[in-house]
Amino acid sequence: MTNMKSILVIHGPNLNKLGTREPEIYGKETLVDINEKLITLGKKNNIDVQCFQSNHEGEIIDKIQAMGQKNSGVIINPAAFTHTSIAIRDALLMIDIPIIEVHISNIYKREPFRHTSMISGVVLGQITGLGIQGYMMAMEALIGILTENK
Repeated sequence: MTNMKSILVIHGPNLNKLGTREPEIYGKETLVDINEKLITLGKKNNIDVQCFQSNHEGEIIDKIQAMGQKNSGVIINPAAFTHTSIAIRDALLMIDIPIIEVHISNIYKREPFRHTSMISGVVLGQITGLGIQGYMMAMEALIGILTENK
């Protein structure tokens, strides 16, 4: 079991309110629903999935520093920190593993201030606007990458 691959999923601010927060934008599924689907998909592929959510930038940075390199890959939805956090960007730069940025809504179809991602330049790829399916696509992409790099 020590050779088991693992993926860290980081959810940023306000994502703990999924299901009730602007369901017309973010849907009705909760963060628990998303995490359960990701964990199930991981188990089917012999990958341990760890999920973490915080409304605090520093806690996200601490998690990346403490756990990032201990994992095989990272999926991150930095939420509002996408557009403001050079610090999260810098923390991601410190880990040398595949990282995929996910957004439930299409940030490029929203307010102009959401069109800039501080994170996109340091990640392998970005999935935006496909609802929670974007998380599943990111997980499947990482599983494929990790399987290729056995």
